[in-house]
Amino acid sequence: MPEQSATRSDNFVQLTFLSKPENVAFARVAIAAFAAQLPFTLEEIDEIKVATSEAVSNCVIHGYPDSLGIVTLRADLVDGSLRLEVKDEGVGIADLAAAKEATFSTDPERMGLGLVFMESFMDEMHIESAPGRGTTVVMTKRPTSSAQENVNDRQSDHEL
Repeated sequence: MPEQSATRSDNFVQLTFLSKPENVAFARVAIAAFAAQLPFTLEEIDEIKVATSEAVSNCVIHGYPDSLGIVTLRADLVDGSLRLEVKDEGVGIADLAAAKEATFSTDPERMGLGLVFMESFMDEMHIESAPGRGTTVVMTKRPTSSAQENVNDRQSDHEL
C-alpha cells in the first residue's frame, strides 16, 4: 500500500525505479503526462520536465555515485498545483548551502546547475538531506493564471 502523503492529494502517481541513467527520460515523460491534467502551458510543462530530469539525474549521479540504488518519484495534484517529491537513500549532501550555489558540483565534469534550474523553473523547492541518509527534494508548480483562464474559456465554450 502506498505511503499516505502529509498533504491531501486530488490524484497522485508514485514511481520507484533503479538509479540508471536511462530511467531519467522515463521519469521526465511520465511526470509531464501526469502534469498535463492541470492547465499548464507548454512552456510550463517543459520547465517541469527539466526540473524532474535534474532532480532524478542528481539521484543517479550524486546520490549513488558508485552503485545502483532506488529512486522514488511521487507526483501529487494538490489544490490545482503539482507537487513533486524525488527521493533517494544514497550518500546525501554534506553541504547543502554550497550545493545550491551555481556551478558547484561534486563531479568536476558537471556544470553544477541542476539545483539552480530546479529552483528557477518551479514555484517552490525544499531539500532535506543528510550524509549517509539520502536526499529528498520537494518541488511545487502552479499553472499560470493565463493558462487557467484559457481552460475556463474552453469550458465555457463547451457549455454554450
